[in-house]
Amino acid sequence: MEANEVQELEEHAEHAEHDRMMMPVALTMTILAVLVAVVTVLGHRTHTDAILNQTRAAVVQNQVADEWAFYQAHKIRTNDTDLTSDLMSVVAIANKDEAKKKTKGYADHQQHWATELKESEDKAHEKEKKVGEFEEKVEAAEAKADRFDLGEVLLEIGLVITSITLLTHKRIYWFVGLGFSVVGIVAATLGVLLK
Repeated sequence: MEANEVQELEEHAEHAEHDRMMMPVALTMTILAVLVAVVTVLGHRTHTDAILNQTRAAVVQNQVADEWAFYQAHKIRTNDTDLTSDLMSVVAIANKDEAKKKTKGYADHQQHWATELKESEDKAHEKEKKVGEFEEKVEAAEAKADRFDLGEVLLEIGLVITSITLLTHKRIYWFVGLGFSVVGIVAATLGVLLK
């Protein structure tokens, strides 16, 4: 064998050794890339849940406002009827029978409206509870999304730092990247476990 061939074989052997040393780094990068994708999707879905629950809360909040407006309308109508009944009882009226009939009708309306007033108030309170439930869901989803976002960022940092190992051939970058990645995995896991 010639000297060139021996030197070339030595270079190939060194290169093969180097490739064998970088295989775990490349595998780590692949796994990290998959984890980044998974955590990103989880984060996006959680943000979407938060937005949907905010929208639902807003819709129900509008229904609450409508229900309270309906309640107020009933209350005003009841008040006006009370005032009219009071006025009819103190004013001299030519046709007393007609006045009594009207006053009786007003009393019947008052009784009916009192029931409607109570129903309106109950519906409004019930819908207010639903708004509170949606707002709790929004808070929970935002807390989960924060964990996923943090996990995503840390995993991406870990992936980038790990990739520096391929350029510099210094394994310290691989270990630092793994450290960031482990913290990112913990953050994402907390997001999954958070209820």
